[in-house]
Amino acid sequence: MSSHSSSRQLPKTSEPTDETQAPPDEALTPEEGLTPEQGPTPEAAGETPADNAPETAAQTTDEPTPEVAPGLDRRGWRIWRGWRDRYPVAAQAVSWTVNALAAALVLFTLLMSNNAAGVTPIAFVRIPVEAIFGAAVLIVLPRRPRVVVASLLGLVVGVQLILNVLDMGFKEYLGRDFNLVLDWTLFDDAHTYLKDTIGANGTLGLVVAIIVLVLVVLVVTVLAVVRLGNVMARHTTTATRTTLVFATVWVTCAALGVQFTADMPVAAERSAHLAHIRVKAVQSTLRDEAEFAKVAKKDVFANTPPDQLLTDLRGKDMMITFIESYGRSAIEDPLISPGVNATLTTENEKLEKAGFAAESGWLTSATYGGSSWLGHSTFLSGLWINNQQRYRTVTNGDHMTLTSAFQKTGAWRTVGIMPGVQKTWPEAKFFGLDNVYDSKHLGYEGPKFSWSPMPDQFALASFERLEHGKKQDKPLMSEIILTSSHQPWGPIPKTVPQDQLGDGSIFDAIEKEGTDPSELLTNSTRSKEEYGKSIQYSVTSLIDYLVKYGNDNTVLIFLGDHQPIARVSGNNASRDVPVSIVAKDPKVLDKIADWGWTDGLQPGKSTPVWKMSDFRDRFLTAYGSTPTP
Repeated sequence: MSSHSSSRQLPKTSEPTDETQAPPDEALTPEEGLTPEQGPTPEAAGETPADNAPETAAQTTDEPTPEVAPGLDRRGWRIWRGWRDRYPVAAQAVSWTVNALAAALVLFTLLMSNNAAGVTPIAFVRIPVEAIFGAAVLIVLPRRPRVVVASLLGLVVGVQLILNVLDMGFKEYLGRDFNLVLDWTLFDDAHTYLKDTIGANGTLGLVVAIIVLVLVVLVVTVLAVVRLGNVMARHTTTATRTTLVFATVWVTCAALGVQFTADMPVAAERSAHLAHIRVKAVQSTLRDEAEFAKVAKKDVFANTPPDQLLTDLRGKDMMITFIESYGRSAIEDPLISPGVNATLTTENEKLEKAGFAAESGWLTSATYGGSSWLGHSTFLSGLWINNQQRYRTVTNGDHMTLTSAFQKTGAWRTVGIMPGVQKTWPEAKFFGLDNVYDSKHLGYEGPKFSWSPMPDQFALASFERLEHGKKQDKPLMSEIILTSSHQPWGPIPKTVPQDQLGDGSIFDAIEKEGTDPSELLTNSTRSKEEYGKSIQYSVTSLIDYLVKYGNDNTVLIFLGDHQPIARVSGNNASRDVPVSIVAKDPKVLDKIADWGWTDGLQPGKSTPVWKMSDFRDRFLTAYGSTPTP
């Protein structure tokens, strides 16, 4: 026989190879992974021997064992089993460590709050009812159904963890929970914001990291629940008794109202409660779409003839200006307000010296921390537009806005100065704007200031150059969006001599010397300081423009669109924003004398607060419009 053929001889079946040789039964106790009948069991991998069948020769050969743990291939399983047999104590320690980590992960997710303030150590020592029910189900199921159900439960646990994190982020930036129906489109805006803040490469890396992290979370939570289900099936008696004990304790604590703190009961049902809230939110969102569509069709001024609209403002050049993130916190927060209020006082003195007067009040915005277009459309339409679906519904209809009311009269030319619009904006027709100048049509060739495409001073100067400074056959009604106070508030532009603006290239050096926005992302104090400076810059730019180019027929309405994010405005901040009407003609402000507003640019603490959606009808009525539903 040749050496080649002899090398292919198989070992005798009575003498197993080292690779599959199991120690004698008396060498290992059942706790170490053996039973007298079954031999080695894949305990460390979290598996259960199929149907308590004796180990066969097929299970010790190259044929795959049906009990290989998820994530281990045949070879990996055999290597692990060999290592486990050589080092039983270490293997058992690893096995129970992994079991403990799996249990900790599941309990952490079930007890985790969707509010950052609720993530405290004591919150994680409660008893989650969801874990009790889940354990009861997995204990009684046969192996295959158990793995399927455990995988589904693990997926649910992973999704809940991701949604909780999303809720935290949305609370921080938008003051509300993540909406499962409407908020997916906002990720595109978040992507753009990140590119302007940390650059394209940094954003790409972060997006990839987030996607990988999401996948890892889902895979790990599925594996964790599957493993725990297998452990409980392998120790059915102990698992059943433990589950009954915890169930009894949970029911007792729930019945007696036992609590760690006023809002921290020992008997927890956090996950079930959050799931219920999310289901209700989805149902409410779907119902709201149909109900709001009916509301949007109703308008007390819908049939008012053009010659009966805004009769007391005929001949006036109207400016409706939104200052990004100009909220109540800018005027009342102890760290922000000193600089902002000093600026408002100084700018008010400029106005008075130039012959202008102002009245100011408060409006409660429909949005918070972002989604500025919701604030703009609420103010202009007189409808409460607090989500994207409502925005789509109203902008796809023909509800009259404050701007389209001016257009409807035929007595004004209507224009929009929209430096923040960087894509196609079909809503211009709905808002009644004859012409819109977006970021590409204002002539700016200088640097972006983080998200803001151009400084407010340049946007206003472009308005003067392109529209206001030209001879017109009609008065102008302009909607102007000032973006320099948009987060992350770094770098901030500085005012330059008007005759040196040119195409904006003069701002190159200012942008380079400014604060890196990445320095502000997690620093609340710095963010507050820079936010305050940005509001000062925007207000100063606007009032400087009005004093220089305004005349006896100029009427300015300016307001904030929403409060800044919670890191700046505070976790319990209101949604109020300042609003001011400025004019030289005393008759203009006489028309709103009964509104109870405060003289000057600073509304007082006791000044009335209206919903932002109330402004349109109050304004139209005050200035001579006749309601005709």
